[in-house]
Amino acid sequence: MNPNSTKLTNKRVLGVAIPIVLANVTIPILGAVDTGVVGQMGLAAPIGAVGIGAIIISAIYWLFGFLRMGTTGLTAQAIGSNNHLETSALLVRGIIIGLVAGIILIVIQIPLFSGALGLAPASQEVEGLANEYLKIRVFSAPAAIAIFGITGWLIAKERTRSVLMLMLLINSINITLDFIFVLKLGWGVEGVAFATLIAEWLGLFYGLWLAREGFNNGYWKNWVQIFDRARLVQMAKVNSDILIRSVLLEIGFVSFLFLGSSFDDATLAANQVLVQFLNITAYAMDGFAFAAEALIGQALGAKNRLLFRRSAVMTSQWGFGSVVVMAIAFYVFGDSIINVMTTAEDVRAVSYEYLPWMVLAPLVGAAAWMLDGIFIGATRTADMRNMMFISFCIYLIALAVLLPRYENHGLWASLIIFSIARGVTLGYKYPKLEASVED
Repeated sequence: MNPNSTKLTNKRVLGVAIPIVLANVTIPILGAVDTGVVGQMGLAAPIGAVGIGAIIISAIYWLFGFLRMGTTGLTAQAIGSNNHLETSALLVRGIIIGLVAGIILIVIQIPLFSGALGLAPASQEVEGLANEYLKIRVFSAPAAIAIFGITGWLIAKERTRSVLMLMLLINSINITLDFIFVLKLGWGVEGVAFATLIAEWLGLFYGLWLAREGFNNGYWKNWVQIFDRARLVQMAKVNSDILIRSVLLEIGFVSFLFLGSSFDDATLAANQVLVQFLNITAYAMDGFAFAAEALIGQALGAKNRLLFRRSAVMTSQWGFGSVVVMAIAFYVFGDSIINVMTTAEDVRAVSYEYLPWMVLAPLVGAAAWMLDGIFIGATRTADMRNMMFISFCIYLIALAVLLPRYENHGLWASLIIFSIARGVTLGYKYPKLEASVED
């Protein structure tokens, strides 16, 4: 058994959560640098191309986020049950799935990107540059997706400092090569793509080194275990449930942005500004949700109901505490944050009007974030899928009722109701989940 599996302290929870929060901070920095370096070319088309290309490839990779979540839950349970053979096998499975999925994306890239760019409302020049960007970026797909499996495995091992180091390395290399390829060599959009391509492949090799513990024994070469049909079926079921749940969640947020585009330009821009408040909340909450995934999974694997409950309560206490701090910060400093994000007075005025929704959003969304982590750690993914479907239906009903009458306020109210529904429905399932843990 993991020697720390029965020693649950606040220090241990924070030791898992804080590195994830810090790792998330690097994400918007990289996006800003990518945009900034092509912006130095003095042309609008390259900026738009990098933006559209990055959105398309990120959305495709995001669909494979199930690999990170499924690997974390299953590995944590294997650790909790002291199953070293399966712990190593899950690492290898995750890497193999990532590499194969990436190769498939390379093979189908032409119809995939043609379809995606066909949906993008952009000029022919921007689409042409975006296509060049995507044709380069796709060759890092095997590395990028395999990294999901490695990070999921490291989180289950509570090695989130290693995840932080991995993200810092990838993003540091990416930023450095951005400056070299774009500003020094003048490669433009292709330079940004090559920078990411190289950074992600080097990141994969560094990730393999960080996860070398899983290869220091002979277990990882046990191909009978790795390709065991029952375990592959279980992993496929867990991953498919998470994928369906994640697609419904993404449709919810995309529909929010799409419906917001029907308003005037100032309201649309204000919504884009205010969505950044949600992103800030997600970056912080991810740390405690990931901690729940690892600790809950280990407690379930150890068949320790008391530890399961303590893990759920302690991680949730920190999660709820953090959202209270964020809500207060948004209330006190929200106007100032908006002023930093935009200088347009009309956008600022509209953003101020809808700011109260941002104060409310972290408070009502915390339960959904934390319960997601708990259910992922327990691999109760069928419940996650089913409850997300119910919540999504509630969201659609809220839109139908509130949007026509209250317009943008109705749109934000519907999104808040969506978050509440996710928390309430999973909360309804939690007692049965805890009761199922064998002592």
